[in-house]
Amino acid sequence: MGTLEVNREYKVPSQFTAAWQAKCPRCRRADMFATSMYGFKLQKMHEVCPHCSLRFEKEPGYFYVSMFLSYGMNVIEMIIAAVLTYLVTDNLEDPLLYIMVIFPVIFLLSPFNYRFSRVILLYWLTPGLHYVPDTSKNKS
Repeated sequence: MGTLEVNREYKVPSQFTAAWQAKCPRCRRADMFATSMYGFKLQKMHEVCPHCSLRFEKEPGYFYVSMFLSYGMNVIEMIIAAVLTYLVTDNLEDPLLYIMVIFPVIFLLSPFNYRFSRVILLYWLTPGLHYVPDTSKNKS
């Protein structure tokens, strides 16, 4: 019995879907990160895209901007956590309550912030970096 050859064309995800899945912004095919978001290993980002060879860090210190994005995301998350805490408990008197809610939220969302601040930087804040359809094709 011979081998069955299946020729399936890769369906390129939309820009938002590819960003949510942390795919390369140029080919939207390979993962930007070598490790999962939540796991026992530290998050490690590929230096170059495994599929199209795009270098993610354009220059030394390029991802410093993502620290500012991550900081902004943290502030928004803290405000949301504080407002939700107030709405649920109706308590403005106990600062320890807010500390006990906000710090775990910051801790649990820090891997998300680390990853998606870099994704946002590459997808929407890097001029000249766009999806190139030819790079999504299978390599022969």
